[in-house]
Amino acid sequence: MAESIEAAKELALACGFTQVGELDVDTIRVRTEVRDTCAQNKCRAYGKNWSCPPGCGTLEECEKRIRQYRRGLILQTTGKLEDSLDYEGMEQAAIDHSAHLEDLTKKIRDLYPGCLIIGAGACKRCETCTYPDAPCRFPDKMTFSMEALGMIVSDVCKDNQLPYYYGPNTLTYVGCVFLD
Repeated sequence: MAESIEAAKELALACGFTQVGELDVDTIRVRTEVRDTCAQNKCRAYGKNWSCPPGCGTLEECEKRIRQYRRGLILQTTGKLEDSLDYEGMEQAAIDHSAHLEDLTKKIRDLYPGCLIIGAGACKRCETCTYPDAPCRFPDKMTFSMEALGMIVSDVCKDNQLPYYYGPNTLTYVGCVFLD
């Protein structure tokens, strides 16, 4: 089993993530205050898709989804910025992270067919989400965000001995894959 987690880590790095760490699912704390922040709709995704609240389910349902797994990987893409106002660099890091996650999603299911992919931000698989009028077109390919599931991203990293901050003029996007 240790060989397969190492193979999964190597695969994630080959897909372009800048850092990959092991994730112990028992370290994850699902927090009400994170979902309360979602409800403030600062990202403008609340109530607009199946991967964000309330479409992704109650906090209890999200925790049940998470607790089906024991371990996984934390996936990070760190972008270098010219300065703290480099919005193009921030956007490029987000695009890169999404591309790495898409590439990994296609490949990791060969090793772990039942894995759960968690991204950064709302699922963007479809140009227009069917929420709330019809079921998700691709429920097996949807990516939830860590925050939608009630996680504080920096805590998940810290609790699994992976840095979250890589210095001035950097921005790190984080996702996870829950393996088994």
